[in-house]
Amino acid sequence: MLYPIPDGTLSFKPDWLPRAEADELLAGLMDSIRWETHRIRMFGREVDSPRLSCWIGDPGASYVYSRTRFEPRPWPAALQALRPRIDAAAGVVMNSVLANLYRDGRDAMGWHSDDEPELGPRPVIASLSLGGTRRFAFKHRRDPTKKFALDLPHGSLLVMSGETQAHWRHALPRTTREVAPRLNLTFRQIKPNEPGSFV
Repeated sequence: MLYPIPDGTLSFKPDWLPRAEADELLAGLMDSIRWETHRIRMFGREVDSPRLSCWIGDPGASYVYSRTRFEPRPWPAALQALRPRIDAAAGVVMNSVLANLYRDGRDAMGWHSDDEPELGPRPVIASLSLGGTRRFAFKHRRDPTKKFALDLPHGSLLVMSGETQAHWRHALPRTTREVAPRLNLTFRQIKPNEPGSFV
């Protein structure tokens, strides 16, 4: 279903993957993905990212984030098989995915937009959530009164498109409640001819 927001376009399907298929995908990816602790730049210094990650994609789909260039690891078989369905849901042929593992409620991600030059001027981001339900928050870049949040359950698919990244920031806040590990897959279309960014 379309989720109406000003200055952006969201499509949210809370039960996009059937439960049994989501369970199988989660179990397989937890074992097959080579998880890493990425270093990010915060307040002028480098720190460990508060989550585990892996950049996956086609050859040449490199990505620069927080002054670090990530070369893609090969697609696991389960994600390769899922790609056509993600492409159909997003209306874009995706050539990469950032896999993030939030081990518990202390793992989180601060406010940001997915607006790196490699993604182009109007990027489409398809975010598949597996595992524990976490709250995903949005706030408008120029109007702080415009804010909202969505709970992203196991098997849900959120597609952000249009002007969303230009006008909105998003975050996955920490939580003190007990929550199961969450694996998030953000599928993207990297445009290799776009200049890399250093943020």
